[in-house]
Amino acid sequence: QVHLVESGGGKVQPGNSLGLSCAASGRALRSCAVAWFRQAPGQEREVVAAIRSRGSTSYADFVKGRFTISRDNAKNSVYLQMNSLKLEDTAVYYCAVGCRSDSNSYPLSSASYDHWGQGTQITVSS
Repeated sequence: QVHLVESGGGKVQPGNSLGLSCAASGRALRSCAVAWFRQAPGQEREVVAAIRSRGSTSYADFVKGRFTISRDNAKNSVYLQMNSLKLEDTAVYYCAVGCRSDSNSYPLSSASYDHWGQGTQITVSS
């Protein structure tokens, strides 16, 4: 069983930056795809960014050029650096891990992920 713990959430002003971390235990992540999702109040969960086991990344259009996903397999962790934050980035952010054979093939699909963190709140407000 994979246990995921997100950290780094908080309140930030528009235009500022924030970094999220996702620490995993119970399984090594090196062969898994990992993604960040978010869910704002009253809205459906949406993918933000994903990183495959070999390190290639994919991003939702609304964060391209602003957010960067990365991983450190030695620390069994994944990160999301968020720059130029906007009001509409306010949401609960979730880390997700998929270790199936198809997880790396469809990294932007929530169906690829079997393990989810508890979420961390990001509030962008002036």
